[in-house]
Amino acid sequence: LVHGQPKVLNLKEMMQHFLNHRMDVLVRRTQYDLDAAERRAHILEGYIIALDNIDEVIDTIKKSRDTETAKSNLMKKFKLSEIQSKAILDMRLQRLTGLERKKIEDEYKETIKLIERLKGILKSEEQRYQIIKDELLEIKKKYGDERRTEVIHDYTEFSLEDIIAEEDVVVTISHQGFIKRFPASGYKKQGRGGKGVTGAGTKDDDFIEHMFIASTHQYILFFTDRGRCYWLKVHEIPEAGRAARGRSIINLLQKEKEENITAFVAVKEFADDKYLVMATEKGVIKKTVLSAYGNVRKGGINAINLNSGDRLIEVKMTDGSSDLVMGTRNGFAIRFNEKDVRDMGRTATGVRGVRLGKGDKVVGLLVIRRNDTILVVTEKGYGKRSDINDYRITHRGGKGVITVKTTDKVGKMIALMEVIDTDELVIITTHGMVIRQSVKDLRVMGRNTQGVRVIRLKDDDSIADIAKVLSEEQEDEIALE
Repeated sequence: LVHGQPKVLNLKEMMQHFLNHRMDVLVRRTQYDLDAAERRAHILEGYIIALDNIDEVIDTIKKSRDTETAKSNLMKKFKLSEIQSKAILDMRLQRLTGLERKKIEDEYKETIKLIERLKGILKSEEQRYQIIKDELLEIKKKYGDERRTEVIHDYTEFSLEDIIAEEDVVVTISHQGFIKRFPASGYKKQGRGGKGVTGAGTKDDDFIEHMFIASTHQYILFFTDRGRCYWLKVHEIPEAGRAARGRSIINLLQKEKEENITAFVAVKEFADDKYLVMATEKGVIKKTVLSAYGNVRKGGINAINLNSGDRLIEVKMTDGSSDLVMGTRNGFAIRFNEKDVRDMGRTATGVRGVRLGKGDKVVGLLVIRRNDTILVVTEKGYGKRSDINDYRITHRGGKGVITVKTTDKVGKMIALMEVIDTDELVIITTHGMVIRQSVKDLRVMGRNTQGVRVIRLKDDDSIADIAKVLSEEQEDEIALE
């Protein structure tokens, strides 16, 4: 505390405040001693006056009616103060001897010298600093021991991360945006048929959507629909038990209330051979080298310059040579290699990824990493899996091919994702129904079909959201990576 206010100080500032404190203590102590010495000198002066006029003093006292009268008469006759007169009346007769007189005179001389010395200290800052130095040296001599730290001249910035152990942790993010971490040792490998362990404490309408292993020194980049990017160190994520719900991501980031998180990317290092590919609702695609996002700022940065009315919907990390698939609400999908998208600066707008029809918009972006299947789901509860090879590679900017026929019966396409047999889906409807569906129950079909019913809905109900989640077997595998 500095003058009652909390303040962060460096070593030099701390020492200066300590020195100022010692100076204040010394001044107050010296003033106290000076006041006491001056009071004593005043009394001694009265004693000396009384001893110089001892016969008259005794006679005055004898003729006085009482103590108060004697005190008053002494004050008038010898020009004494009330304090001096009272001290004379209180003085013992033994102090009238010649030896006692010598002691009083010597004490008076020493007191006058002390007063002069104390006044000199109060007038001279140099003297006060010398006294502080001498006192500190005396304390050092009496209580000092060998230095326990090493003073070096090279200065390096110190951060909280320097004292946080680097270790692998499991990070989970729920569908409703709750995040937590816990030690990777909390998961153990189980044999087939094992019951697994509880991976999250979530409400009935929430579930774990993402789970991965990360180091406590890694970053997670969060992207919002307004094109902003925010950083979060893994060690800044609250640690919680496996059964705990975690903490809302929005409470950990300094973002605007109106911004919605639409994507995140876990980053080990901001390398020059990795890229971030972004897709917007209006069909724009943009690729930027990952290292462009390495200048961490607490308040976030602009990740993409959005056109008026556009929204950032997805961000993926790539190796620079992956195939990309963009899917639209009207059931179209286009596949092209990311080399068809030139590397751009961080604040660039991007280029056209897909040509949209009237009223159409992008609903998903995939990075093809495996030779697996693509799942599409419509708002009326229909879905299908198609072989990735059914989507021929073309150039960006085209309309794409039909991935699902969006009729009044099946509704518009709301989701596009790459899946394998062991994946599981969680489907949420506008009426609040939550269904868990295994991907292996959906057979692979031709690309240009309407698909099969994934969930049976009431006439006035529709799918609000769908997410790919991890099965218990996959959770065990991830925890061992």
